[in-house]
Amino acid sequence: MQKEDRLFIGGRWETPSTDRTIDVVSPHTEQVIAQVPAPGPRDVDRAVTAARRAFDEGPWPRLHPSERVYAVRRLAKLYEPRRHDMAQIVTAEMGAPITFSTSAHATLPLVMMRAMADLADRHRWEETRPGFLGQDVTVRKEPMGVVAAIIPWNMPVFLIVAKLVPALLAGCTVVLKPAPETPLDAHLMAELLENLDLPPGTVSVLAGDREIGDHLVRHPGVDKVTFTGSTAAGRKVAAACGADLKRVSLELGGKSSAIVLDDADPAHVADGVKVAGLMNGGQACVAQTRILVPRSRAVAFVDALTAMVESLQLGDPTDPATQLGPLVARRQQERVRSYISLGQREGARLVTGGADLPPGVERGWYVRPTLFTDVDNGMRIAQEEIFGPVLTVIPYDRESDAVAIANGTPYGLSGSVWTPDLDRGLRVAHQVRSGSFGVNQPYSMDPAAPFGGVKASGHGREWGPEGIDAFLDTKAISTGRG
Repeated sequence: MQKEDRLFIGGRWETPSTDRTIDVVSPHTEQVIAQVPAPGPRDVDRAVTAARRAFDEGPWPRLHPSERVYAVRRLAKLYEPRRHDMAQIVTAEMGAPITFSTSAHATLPLVMMRAMADLADRHRWEETRPGFLGQDVTVRKEPMGVVAAIIPWNMPVFLIVAKLVPALLAGCTVVLKPAPETPLDAHLMAELLENLDLPPGTVSVLAGDREIGDHLVRHPGVDKVTFTGSTAAGRKVAAACGADLKRVSLELGGKSSAIVLDDADPAHVADGVKVAGLMNGGQACVAQTRILVPRSRAVAFVDALTAMVESLQLGDPTDPATQLGPLVARRQQERVRSYISLGQREGARLVTGGADLPPGVERGWYVRPTLFTDVDNGMRIAQEEIFGPVLTVIPYDRESDAVAIANGTPYGLSGSVWTPDLDRGLRVAHQVRSGSFGVNQPYSMDPAAPFGGVKASGHGREWGPEGIDAFLDTKAISTGRG
């Protein structure tokens, strides 16, 4: 069993202030595979104090942006040979199939690091505009300050990079709080940061529970909070930040729809939904688990979706043939199974899957991939984020009805439309209220594009130039004659 005994505070490995530990449990074996120190409030204070000093007095915010770009590119070079290690860690700690861990969890962060460095190289850090009052105006982008970055367990490395890299490129100092379920990938990232030789205090990594997160969010030394997690938790973070007028970005839950138009090919749609709705075992905020199909062709689409769901291989996440691994924790398994039972009580028709354990499974937090049809948009399984491998098919009559159903949830994070008619697909895309959308594909996380939600899916954007601007203040300077 792997054991860690120190915390990464201000760029150095330090002795924790408490003797408490976090057990990392394999979702596949239900056995403890690692133990890491649990930080206490004093450790948060030390990390924020180090970050505050580094921002107020240190060189990092005062470097030319090109020097920070160079540092991020060096981080990418350090990361690249450790991708295999990172994939194995994520599979062990949160149960993602090794093929998905390799292609997404471990590889996408490298792509994003390089892309964000390229974007920062071209970023407009300062510009001069002609004013309307006879003088020029200089507009500067300056780092916001100390950033608290709170990371969930479902895409841990990807989301560390989504917050850490733009904040560093902007010139901020950062205190990362990964989830207690997935501290091991964060520890590996801390090792890479240690070898990067950043100025003291620039980055700290403290994997901890909600108490630690709350203390970090409310800390008076923090200038900006960037949070990814549930909408319920996001409301609490927003309220805490609002009390101090602290800047905050929130990337929250979703209940996204795949809108299938009547001219779409069922097999193509089923292949797309396999990624859009069931990536990471459905444990993705962007998961498109509401499949909206034309009532006139519902049977053909349901048949194709059923065949796709029943073809999925569920099992040991270290097996390259596995397509669905276990869920991250017992509580998540119980939550998803309870929603499946709820759907049956609500009157939805269970086509395949179900709340009972998969055949032959004696341990591990597994849930059978499940498909419901004859779902009404008012049912809880159609409105609430389940965060598991559960798809709901909702029939509609007219295209306008499909748009209304897609918009008829509190969320607005992602979505897609499926049709060979591109103009028709774009017309639908323009009508759905969401922060991102795909036409004939699940929305792809292109680093050039801003990502985020509307309504209860949060506010603020990550990735793209907007992701760098999220950590910058804008200052206007006008000059007169002396």
